[in-house]
Amino acid sequence: MGTLGKSRPVIAIDNPGHGESDLPDSIEEASIETYARSAWAVVDALGLNTVDLLGHHTGAKVAVEMAWQRGKSVRRIVMVSALILTEEERQGFKDQFQPVPLDEAGTRFAQMWEKSVHHRGKGVSLEDLAASYAENLRAGEAYEWGHHAAFEYTPTFGERIGKLDHPMTVINPGDMLYDYTPRVMERIRNGTLVDRPEWGFGFMDAFTADAAADVEAALD
Repeated sequence: MGTLGKSRPVIAIDNPGHGESDLPDSIEEASIETYARSAWAVVDALGLNTVDLLGHHTGAKVAVEMAWQRGKSVRRIVMVSALILTEEERQGFKDQFQPVPLDEAGTRFAQMWEKSVHHRGKGVSLEDLAASYAENLRAGEAYEWGHHAAFEYTPTFGERIGKLDHPMTVINPGDMLYDYTPRVMERIRNGTLVDRPEWGFGFMDAFTADAAADVEAALD
């Protein structure tokens, strides 16, 4: 944000139930459609008319839904990873992100940390990892609601992205979604794939200048 903010206003919005935002009333309300409407409420409150959108993983789906809801208010879209999955693959991802019940042994926290370490990208420090881990804990018992929203929306994402005419750039870092993301280019009408296999989770911290340059190029 600091790097991109030197040339344009940059606003980061917490999805409902993430960061400092309040949880939706139920897991059913924790949907990509709800996240998109919430983001538009922020855009309107700030008095903005037309915006560019940058979405990372689940955020890519939010960006597409925002463009679907109010297409004339969106200029360009940048997505970091974008999933087009078979039903079997979607179920497999859902199974990976099921909530772990609390116990006195701290099984949930140990597994969350193990996943963080396993998927850590090149150049990401343990301090960066710890900060990300702490953010995951802030939602309490709703910590998997965001993943639930993403996987429920996956079929809709595949349908809607193919009906949008907005210029789209898909950045494909070498994380767990690397092999799946290129499929989306068969759906996008006006798109570019930027392949970055040398990056992984946390690349915006580890390769800030290069990541910002990719986004700037996509928005020019």
